[in-house]
Amino acid sequence: MSAYEVLVSNITQSFLDHGYEAMTMSKLAKYCNITRRGLYHHFSSKEEAFQAMVRQNNQRTRQGSLSEGTRLFSAGADVLDIVTAVLDVRYGDTRRKLVLSPFALEVNDYAFRLCRPEMVEAATVFQADFAALLQQIMANGQLTLRPPISVETVVQLLCDGARGTNQSFFAPSPEDITARYRQMSQAILYGCAEPAGL
Repeated sequence: MSAYEVLVSNITQSFLDHGYEAMTMSKLAKYCNITRRGLYHHFSSKEEAFQAMVRQNNQRTRQGSLSEGTRLFSAGADVLDIVTAVLDVRYGDTRRKLVLSPFALEVNDYAFRLCRPEMVEAATVFQADFAALLQQIMANGQLTLRPPISVETVVQLLCDGARGTNQSFFAPSPEDITARYRQMSQAILYGCAEPAGL
């Protein structure tokens, strides 16, 4: 990791440990073991530091999820295992880290308030990459979509389902989140009901 990435990792831990609202640049510098001047060299405000945290986390989980999905695909894993792993790294890693914070609701709230452009950009890039991976899986004969469903639609449904799982009133525990992603993915990919006969 570069010095900047280490700094942003320390910023992440500081916001998770101490929250956003009561944070100041002076406190953030102290928690990150850097001078205020050093912190201001990178960020003009705590808002910018928070946005950098979200940006770096999105990049890390996007790259990690696609790397894991590609690894499993190359190893001959089945579709459900690949999709579950991709969603688990992309969305589950963040959820498991956040749930340990006493300021989880506050950090989550400010992420949506302050970082919407970063989140939309990350989702757009990730979903395009995820669709490309599913195209490879389909080209390999492991998955066939029913017309008129497109691969982009399937990816949108899977990502919406994962995000919904994380925001659910009955959100799974950190230990159970992978299983919930798997159940949701199985329902979307293969269905969980059939029309009743008339």
